[in-house]
Amino acid sequence: MAARTTDVRLADDAAGLRMPGFIGRDNELATLIRVLDEPAVVLVEGEAGIGKSRLVQEFLASGPGAQRVLVGVCPPFRESLTLGPIVDAVRQARDSLAGLELNALAGALRPLFPEWATELPPPPDPLADPTAAQHRLYRALAELISRLGVTVLVVEDVHWADVATLEFVLFLVSRQPSPVSLVVTYRPEDVSPESLLLRLSSRLPGTTTQARISLQPLDVDGTARLASSMLGGQLVSTTFARFLHKHTDGVPLAVEESMRLLRDRADLVRRDGEWSRRGAGTLGVPPAVRDAVLERVQRLCSPALRVLQACAVLGQAVHATVAVTVAGLNDADGLVGLEEAVGCGLLREDADAQVSFRHILSRLAVYESIPAVERQRLHRCAGEALEKLDPQPVLQLTRHFRAGGDSERWAHYAEQAAELAVASNDRGTAARLLNGVLTDADLPRQIRLRLARKLAHAAIFRREIVDELHRQAVSTLRAILDSEQLTPAEDAELRSPLGRLLAGSGDFDGARVELEKAIPHLEHHPAEAARAMSILGFAFIGTRPASVALRWLQRAAEIDTTRLAPAERIALTVDRAAGLLQLGEESGWAVAGQIPT
Repeated sequence: MAARTTDVRLADDAAGLRMPGFIGRDNELATLIRVLDEPAVVLVEGEAGIGKSRLVQEFLASGPGAQRVLVGVCPPFRESLTLGPIVDAVRQARDSLAGLELNALAGALRPLFPEWATELPPPPDPLADPTAAQHRLYRALAELISRLGVTVLVVEDVHWADVATLEFVLFLVSRQPSPVSLVVTYRPEDVSPESLLLRLSSRLPGTTTQARISLQPLDVDGTARLASSMLGGQLVSTTFARFLHKHTDGVPLAVEESMRLLRDRADLVRRDGEWSRRGAGTLGVPPAVRDAVLERVQRLCSPALRVLQACAVLGQAVHATVAVTVAGLNDADGLVGLEEAVGCGLLREDADAQVSFRHILSRLAVYESIPAVERQRLHRCAGEALEKLDPQPVLQLTRHFRAGGDSERWAHYAEQAAELAVASNDRGTAARLLNGVLTDADLPRQIRLRLARKLAHAAIFRREIVDELHRQAVSTLRAILDSEQLTPAEDAELRSPLGRLLAGSGDFDGARVELEKAIPHLEHHPAEAARAMSILGFAFIGTRPASVALRWLQRAAEIDTTRLAPAERIALTVDRAAGLLQLGEESGWAVAGQIPT
């Protein structure tokens, strides 16, 4: 008895998904803890979703000794409240200022903390010099933080910080001796060249300890362990781990959200003690990842957005000039768009000026945000730009003209791509391309017939005998035979390979009917007629007397095959010998003797 494998869906599993574990960041956490034993400045950098905030959370959870930590977060607002992250952090740390021995300077804080006005000293006299007033405010805020006993100030997402917050942070760390350690997290790709944040790493006092922690994506093993942690430590299959890594590029947030999306779709299943996915094909963009990407896109200039949309439609690395052409930009705007799209970290550029998205999910998020009509237009533009390349990327041209709604050029390049696939013995790809065109494209009758004949040939000689692609080919050929007004010869040219496909799938009675209909109209195609007769000569084709099968084999032998290619003649000889021997005919050995060594 064959062992039966039972799939257990996550929806049926009592454990469900858990919060992801802290995976692949032990060294970074150890560095953070060690450096902050004394006053220091730590820069934690990495792309969106890479785990900067999680690293800070794990540091806080580790119980950082006698240190008192104040955490501020910079919100992604176009216009941020002055010193908002620091002010909010102080408010969360203290309900009241009672008991703090604040000097008169603290009165400058009344505009920032109106709710504590009765607990703060009177406001100081106004200053005519704005710079002096600002310096007084920074001194007062630093004094308040010192009175609160704060030893570590964490400011997250500093790439969104307002100028005043950045200036205060620089003011704080430049004081000697440094009263507080500083940890800032940020996305390097979102930091402008003019940002004051760059001074944190370039103009610190020589006595200040500095560390830079750059978080990188997880590898396949790390991705597997992260997914496993969400499943209570249960194993995930190697194939599933590789799929997740390819789909998410090892970005922890993308891995987590992809796992939740698979859970929501009931596509997580457990087989033989390992978790895997039930479905196939692409997964789609998890909402949290999509929103994070589009939030970044919305801040870009119009040329950068158009370059991103062009690259999302192109889907593969292309020369920068191709991306600019598809975006419909002139050289000057194209350069501006490319620089900003690469600078923000969504695109990458190699040494050969080839540009592409850094992550698959980012590309899909941008692609799905493009309105359908505009997306179709961009696909046509992409096809027209790629047509000018030498050699032409026919597979990409097939995809773009299909998505662009250009049936004629879609069929043209699909036929070329299918021919190249057959030449490299990849008949599955050829059949898939041709079946797609014949199913969905509006084509002239003669082109449909030509492609149908090529589809039949590609499907017959695939290694996989019966699968979904095989069934699709049979369905497509039947549909053409039923819908087109064909001549007897045209009908036979499709019906004969259809019969051979049915024979390959085990539908022997169906194969016999189709082949017998086709043979009388194949006088112009002796090789195909001989093939059909040879198959009807096999003992297992339909229910009929052996004498009928023998007559078909005799008829196949009478066809003149001298003009056929050697490979076709050998194949017919093999079929006839096999057919005769299946029927118990001794003459089959003589025919088999004609097969070349």
